[in-house]
Amino acid sequence: MQSLPIAHPDEGKGTTSVAAPSAYLTAVLCWLLSAGVYIAAKWAAPEMPPWALCFWRLTLACAILLPIVHRHHGAMIALLRSRALEVLMIGTIGLTLCQGMIYTGLSHTDATTAGIIMALSPVMTMVLARFVLGEPLGPWKALGALLSLVGMAVIVARGDLAALMRLQFSAGELWIVGSAICWGLYTVLLRRAKLGIELLPMVVLLLGAGALTALPFYLWELLSGERSSLHANGLLALAYVAGPGGALMYYLYNRSVETLGAGRASMLLYLQTVFVAILAYLFLGEGLHGYDLAGAAFIVAGLVLANAIRPKPRSARAA
Repeated sequence: MQSLPIAHPDEGKGTTSVAAPSAYLTAVLCWLLSAGVYIAAKWAAPEMPPWALCFWRLTLACAILLPIVHRHHGAMIALLRSRALEVLMIGTIGLTLCQGMIYTGLSHTDATTAGIIMALSPVMTMVLARFVLGEPLGPWKALGALLSLVGMAVIVARGDLAALMRLQFSAGELWIVGSAICWGLYTVLLRRAKLGIELLPMVVLLLGAGALTALPFYLWELLSGERSSLHANGLLALAYVAGPGGALMYYLYNRSVETLGAGRASMLLYLQTVFVAILAYLFLGEGLHGYDLAGAAFIVAGLVLANAIRPKPRSARAA
């Protein structure tokens, strides 16, 4: 899902100046499969607690992908020997906490609402990059971030201004906001770390790290009596989030970065929100609420200001 590693800006360059249509189809399919995870998680919620789903998705996806990156096992082991704690921390934030919070939030809110809030993640990344990496924010980006945050507040308060003033928010939406913050921090830390190996092997390492740190949460659920009672729906959902929505989705993202470049591949993430809304309507019978539309309008306006408007370069003075 949205916790895909965003490649370093230099990755994925030098392939083709004009990408083939199949490259875009690969990226679109990636985000369609990612959107399906929201639907599967919502569908499996009555049969599988959130941290159990998080643990098994990460574990199975890592197991599926590990043989595919066998040529990189040496580099992966070397990275773990030198920077294991860093890999563990990034995997925990971006895969364990990000996904666990989404699955917890989906127990209390619609998949459509969750998808719209997660569209806020790039703005979170931009703001966090200002403080962690020292990247310039600029007035347009700052205004865009502010508008997007207003949109988030509208959705979290479910359009109730009185609830917003009293700081009374629904638990489900707050969990999703926490996930968006984790995704932004994860992306920034990953860019700063520059782990120095190819994208897909890095994904496998982070999946393994995420599964390792998800294990205590999963065991805590078991000790608390929240056990899985998987039937047909739960088993199908787990198979989807681990296979097509897990290993295959990560593999397709890697391919799209190779062919499109990291920037274009990542910008297509916004398709995920559209796909979530469509799939939630088709499979869950969800509809868009008025507060969803109002919040989405603010978020989209903020994204446009932050990404589409560029400051004009200053003209060089004549010598």
